Amino acid sequence: MLVLTRRIGERVLIGDDIELTIVEIKGDSVRLGIQAPRETRIQRAEIVAAVESENRAAVQSPAATQDALQRALNGRRDPAAPAD
Repeated sequence: MLVLTRRIGERVLIGDDIELTIVEIKGDSVRLGIQAPRETRIQRAEIVAAVESENRAAVQSPAATQDALQRALNGRRDPAAPAD
């Protein structure tokens, strides 16, 4: 891991098309400005980890939960079906 020291307003260039700017330093928090191509996905690591964790939990849900969900879905009326 490369560790750099930067001051407010200073920039870090990543490759040819990504630029990080130190916008604000307040206590132990740093605000970054990120300029990158639109197609570059930028995400906070803790959000990605939380989504991955929730996805794993959903895949491993017990069969009873899946059965209850299926019963609930089967019990729903089709809004396009003719009324009785």
